[in-house]
Amino acid sequence: MADAAPLQGSCLCGACTFTATPTSANANVCHCGMCRKWSAGMYIAVDCGTSVTFDNTDSLGVYRGSEWGERLFCKDCGTSLVWQMQDGSGAGVSIHAFDDPSQFTLTNQWFIDKKPDTYALANDTRSLTEAETLALFAPEGED
Repeated sequence: MADAAPLQGSCLCGACTFTATPTSANANVCHCGMCRKWSAGMYIAVDCGTSVTFDNTDSLGVYRGSEWGERLFCKDCGTSLVWQMQDGSGAGVSIHAFDDPSQFTLTNQWFIDKKPDTYALANDTRSLTEAETLALFAPEGED
């Protein structure tokens, strides 16, 4: 998807619309406690780098859950939309915010050691622990 066209996305009520270009067709699922509470399940996202652009930010909410990451959501309907680095260096967009989430393939599971026993995914994926996931995203010397 390196040469992919930008995709349109939105929240449930349509107040938050955006354009984003996935860097690949690979999707990631996060099992961390914050993502599970934020999305009322597992958060499944596709990397869109720095390409996410909202058409209007009036209804866009931001929750800073760590020193480096923040979560974007619709203040009107509550839809979980984007997890992004606060410095703007990367964003994971919910695959369900796009019209066709089936265009993505689940390839990675993050925080696998935090996944509750109440569900399991059938896909054969690369599974990273909390420590391995944090090593990918946390700034040097910060956990």
